[in-house]
Amino acid sequence: MSAAVNNRPVIQLRDLAKTYLTGEVEVKAVRGVTLDVYRGDFVAIMGASGSGKSTLMNMLGCLDQPTGGNYLLDGAAVAGLGRKELAKLRNKKIGFVFQSFNLLARTSALENVELPMFYSHPLISLRDCRQRAAQALEQIGLGERLGHHPSQLSGGQQQRIAIARALINRPELVLADEPTGNLDTRTSVEIMGLFQELNDSGITLVMVTHELDIAAYCKRLVVMRDGQVIRDTRNESRRSAREEIAKLDEAEQTAKLA
Repeated sequence: MSAAVNNRPVIQLRDLAKTYLTGEVEVKAVRGVTLDVYRGDFVAIMGASGSGKSTLMNMLGCLDQPTGGNYLLDGAAVAGLGRKELAKLRNKKIGFVFQSFNLLARTSALENVELPMFYSHPLISLRDCRQRAAQALEQIGLGERLGHHPSQLSGGQQQRIAIARALINRPELVLADEPTGNLDTRTSVEIMGLFQELNDSGITLVMVTHELDIAAYCKRLVVMRDGQVIRDTRNESRRSAREEIAKLDEAEQTAKLA
């Protein structure tokens, strides 16, 4: 099932498969997944450890090649592309957000965000890079932290920087791998609120998570087991992060008055 936000999928998977050879043993990590993700969608991919969700995410991000089936990213066939072509496609079309943030420790927030532009836009001036990176950080609420290093920032602020970095090349698709895994409850809800705001602005997001309460903020829930999609449903009871933050604020105020 895939209810279209518009008529052209960003992701088209047809019988996608990935088999690893471990010694003489074949491990079928992904087994014939067929899936469409449309522009403006917000998809949570869930499943237990070993379900194939991380392998599927790696193939969606062009970090790993399928051993069977077809993958079209924004209409372009991914199978058979070489390393340089895959790297170019990733830089142009995809933004990544990881659980561990993956920020450079000795560089500022501004420098971390502008880094992808040096690979995708080698002719862009340093001034334009700085301006775009500053705007991206202002957009996610860190306009006053441009010169701060990761060690000077909270986990939530570091993840916001990672999100700004993912958005700096204006990708067609943002892939998030357990983006709240290292965050506390309130910060996790704040990050999901940021994702919801970005999604409302038209950005397509696919997120791997094992947390049902985090998946509840997405528009669509895809569940995997043994390398296959066993359920694909629209989330009719989607949570609003803004409302959840208001509830947390109210609970904190009540606790202070008690």
